Amino acid sequence: MQSSDDVAKGRALSSPLRLRILRLCLHHSRTNKEIADLLGLNPASTLHHVRTLVATGFLEPQDERRGRRGAREVPYLATRRSWGQRVDDVAPVLIETFVQETAALDPEDIEVWRLGLKLNAEHQAELLAKLRAVVDEYAALPSDPDGHATSLMVAHHRDPTAD
Repeated sequence: MQSSDDVAKGRALSSPLRLRILRLCLHHSRTNKEIADLLGLNPASTLHHVRTLVATGFLEPQDERRGRRGAREVPYLATRRSWGQRVDDVAPVLIETFVQETAALDPEDIEVWRLGLKLNAEHQAELLAKLRAVVDEYAALPSDPDGHATSLMVAHHRDPTAD
């Protein structure tokens, strides 16, 4: 049975918009207004999602700063805790997030691989474990100061039409 904390965290990560906010705040702290502007949303709507992510520990407020007009601004930075959080039935949310994040990209800016395999349970488990190990290794590295923000989505599914 899941704790109420795990349920709240799972609910927080079950929104493509919240996942996009986490991606925007992964390498750079951003204010609610900056997030809203990047997503083309109303800051009041965005604030609800930011507060949910803060309350569940996925975003952390950074030191307060003053904006151009002297207004108080609080930038937020992703904590990277979402990577290890289990979320039930997350595949449709991740796919929708991917679609939203890539909708405005030029096709040459997206590299996609698709491969059909026929593996027994042992080989399938081995393949997925190796892929997860590689991704975990890179996820644990500190950000490269001269690097470019990048995103990776790996999907595995059974294809009953090809059995």
